[in-house]
Amino acid sequence: MKYYIIAGEASGDLHGSNLIKELKKLDASAVIRCWGGDKMQQAGGELVKHYRDLAFMGFAEVIKNISTILQNLKFCKKDIEQFQPDTLILIDYPGFNLRIAKWAKQKGLRIIYYISPQVWAWKENRVKMMKETIDKMIVILPFEKDYFKNKWNWEVEYVGHPLVEVVESQQSIVHSLRFSDKSIIALLPGSRKQEILKKLPVMLEVSKAFPSYQFIVAKAPGVNDDFYSSLLDPYNNVSAVSGKTYDLLMQAKAALVTSGTATLETALFGVPEVVCYKGSFLSYEIGKRLVKVKFISLVNLIMDKLVVKELIQHDMNVKNLEHELHELLTNEKRIAELKKDYAVLKNVLSEKGNASSKAAQLIHDLTLRK
Repeated sequence: MKYYIIAGEASGDLHGSNLIKELKKLDASAVIRCWGGDKMQQAGGELVKHYRDLAFMGFAEVIKNISTILQNLKFCKKDIEQFQPDTLILIDYPGFNLRIAKWAKQKGLRIIYYISPQVWAWKENRVKMMKETIDKMIVILPFEKDYFKNKWNWEVEYVGHPLVEVVESQQSIVHSLRFSDKSIIALLPGSRKQEILKKLPVMLEVSKAFPSYQFIVAKAPGVNDDFYSSLLDPYNNVSAVSGKTYDLLMQAKAALVTSGTATLETALFGVPEVVCYKGSFLSYEIGKRLVKVKFISLVNLIMDKLVVKELIQHDMNVKNLEHELHELLTNEKRIAELKKDYAVLKNVLSEKGNASSKAAQLIHDLTLRK
C-alpha cells in the first residue's frame, strides 16, 4: 500500500511517526511519503518537506508568509498526483490540510483525517466542508466524538490519545542521565521562533526569584543553538537541553509551559505546570474574538474545569509567573489536588487502549477496501 501523510508541526511529527511504525507492523512493504519531521523520517517515511519550513503561527505571520504557503500548496498537490497514494492521511494542521482535502476529494482520492482540527473552538463553519470531503475522521479527544455526532450528525472514530503510550514508553526506560544536582524547573517555550521570543524572555526573568533551582529550557528541534544562547546568557541558573524534553519532564519539580500539546505532555508526566500564552497584539486581538472555548489548555479542556493555571497575554508577566510557580512548589494541598486530577485525565485518555495502533488498524482496513 502507498500512503501520503501530511503533518505540519512538531506534535504532528510525533504522532505521525508512531502511526507510521504501526502501519509498518501491519504492512511491512508499505510505501510512505510524508510532510513532517525527523521522527517521521526515522520511522520509515520518505520526507518531502520538514515542518520547520511550514509552521507559521498567528494571523499576522500567516499573512506575511502567504506566498510561501501558496507555493507549498501547489507543490504538495503536484507531488501527491505524481505519487498516486492509495490513501491520503492528514494530521491536524488545518489551514493547509483542509485545502488539500478539498482538492484531493475532487481528484477522487481516499482521505483520512487523523487528529481533528479544533473546530469546536473556532472556525466551526469548516465542519460542513470537512464532512463532505473526508472519508473518515479519527479523533483523539474524548468529547470530540459526541461533538461531531450530536451537533453535526457525523460519525467519527475516537481512538484515545496517542500521547499516553508515548509517555508510558518513556517512563518505562531506565534513565541514568541527570541534568542538575539542584531541583529542576522545566521551561517549554514552544517550537517556533516567534512564539519562543514572546514567552521565553518572561520565563527566564522568573529564574532570578528562585536561585536555588536550576531552570532548564527544552530547545525546539530545528531552532539553532545561537538563537537560544543570546537569550540565556544573562542568567546564572539557566541551561538548556536539546532533544531531551521527556527526560527533562521526568526530572522536573514544576514547569512553565506554552499552550499546546506540551501542556498535555507535562500533565501526563505528572509535573505541576503553569500554562503560558502570549502572542502578537494583532493575533491575540483577533483570536480572542473568534475562539469560543473556556480554556486554552488541553488539560483543562478535556477535564472541563480549571486544573492548571492559565496566564494569557498581559497576565503572562514575571510577577504572576513567580506567584504561580511558588504555589506549585510550596502549596501541598494544591499539589495533591493537581496530582489527583492528572490521574483522572490519564484514565480518560487511555480508556480505548493504544491510540496509534487503533488508528493504524482503521486506516489499514479502510485502505484495503477498494
